[in-house]
Amino acid sequence: MGKDLTEVRSPHRPLVPDDVGSEQHEPTFLRAIANKAKADKRHRFRDLYRYLDEELLLHCWGELNKSAASGVDEVTAEQYAQDLHANIAGLVQRLKTKRYRAKLVRRHYILKENGKQRPLGIPALEDKLVQSAAAKLLMAIYEQEFLTCSYGYRPGRGARDAVQDLTFELQYGCYGYVVEADVQGFFDHLSHDTILEMLRLRIDDRAFVNLIRKWLKAGILEPDGYVVHPDTGTPQGGSVSPVLANVYLHYVLDLWFEKVVKPRCGDALLCRYADDWVCAFRYQEDAERFYRVLPKRLEKFNLKLAPEKTRLMRFSRFHPSMKRRFAFLGFEFYWKEDRSGTPRVQRRTARKKLQAACRRIKEWIKSSRHVLVREFFKALNTRLLGHYRYYGLRGNSLALRRFYDWALACAFKWLNRRGGRRGSLTWARFVYILELVQIAVPRITEPRFRGGVA
Repeated sequence: MGKDLTEVRSPHRPLVPDDVGSEQHEPTFLRAIANKAKADKRHRFRDLYRYLDEELLLHCWGELNKSAASGVDEVTAEQYAQDLHANIAGLVQRLKTKRYRAKLVRRHYILKENGKQRPLGIPALEDKLVQSAAAKLLMAIYEQEFLTCSYGYRPGRGARDAVQDLTFELQYGCYGYVVEADVQGFFDHLSHDTILEMLRLRIDDRAFVNLIRKWLKAGILEPDGYVVHPDTGTPQGGSVSPVLANVYLHYVLDLWFEKVVKPRCGDALLCRYADDWVCAFRYQEDAERFYRVLPKRLEKFNLKLAPEKTRLMRFSRFHPSMKRRFAFLGFEFYWKEDRSGTPRVQRRTARKKLQAACRRIKEWIKSSRHVLVREFFKALNTRLLGHYRYYGLRGNSLALRRFYDWALACAFKWLNRRGGRRGSLTWARFVYILELVQIAVPRITEPRFRGGVA
C-alpha cells in the first residue's frame, strides 16, 4: 500500500493554484499553506490543528448553509447564531483542550431516479462547522496536487466544465474508444485506514489526522433508532466528505492513470467528476487492457465498479451513429454529421435525466398551484432558468424545448384546477399571462468559445 502511493506522489499539476485564498475575506494563512504545498510537493504539514481557531470557524460560519437540516442534537443555525461568538469560542476551547467529541450522524434517505434510495449523513451543526474548517485546510494543500482531469467538488470547476472540456477533447483528439465507469457505493466503501494513510503523505499532524478519524468512525443514527458504527465509508452530506473523496480517487485513479496507464498507451484521456468518470483511448487494445485491469486496481482499495454503469464502446468520427452513445453527468454524447457533412460530437439531455426533470417540475407545479399567480410564475421562471443554465448546450435545443413545453402544459392543467374549478383559464388567457410575466423561454447558455479555443 505504502509503495503504491509513494510511487505517484508528485503529479503533473498545471492547474492554477491561486484559487485557494483568492477571495477577499479568505484567511491569509490558507494562501500561505497553498503556496508552500505548491513549492514543495514532498512537504508534510505540521500544526494544522492550531488553525482551527475562531477566525477560521467564523469565516466558515459565513459560508454555512443556514437552512440545512439539523443533526441529532436538533440545534438549528438560527439558535446557534443567537450567541454565535460565545458558542464558537467554547467550541474552539474544546478543540484546544482535546475535549471535542464528534456526535452521531443522522441518516436520511432520498429516493433516486432508479427507485433506489441514496443514504445521506447529516452531522450536528458544530461538527459540520469544524468539518468545513478542516476541509478548507485540506483544499489549500490538495488543490496544488489534484490533476486537471478532476472536476468534482473543486473551486472554479464544475460538471458543466467537465462536459464542455470532454466534448472538445473528443472532437479534436485522436480517440476511437470510450470506457465509461462508475463506482458502486463509493462513499460507503471508502477505506478508513487507506484514506488516513494517504493524508499522512502530506500531513504530519497527529491531532488533525485523528480529528478526521473521529468523523470517519462517528456512529450513524438510522431512522429506526439503530446506531451503526461504520468500518468503511464517509457520509454523503458531511462538509469534509467531498475533499476526502477527491483525495482518495486522486491516488487510486488519477495518478495511476497519469503515471501508469498513459505512458503505455498511444493516446489516452481521463475526465472524472467525483466517482463518475469517462476514459478515451485511441487504440482498441489499450481500451480493452484498461477495461480488464481497472476492476483489479479498484479492488486494491476496497472499491468495485457498478456493472450497469460500466462499459467499453466504439466512439469515433468514422462511425457516427445515435446508437453509439454514452451518458456522462446528465448528458448523452454521440457523433452526428452537421449540415456540411462534418462529424461533430453532440450532446443532449440524457433520457432518464429529462424524464426525472419533467416529473419534478410536474410535482412542484401540482403542489404550488394555490400560490399567487405572480409568485407562482416567478418561482417557475427560477426553475426553468436553472434547467437552461445547466442543460443549455449547443445542439440540445430540442430537449430544452421538450422540458419547456411540458412545464407549460402542466402549469396550464393545474392552474385550471385552482379552487377545484376546471376550465376557468382559457389557453388564450394563459398565453397572455405568459407574455405579462415574461416566461423564460429555452436558450443556449454555453459560451461559443472555451479556453480560448473555438
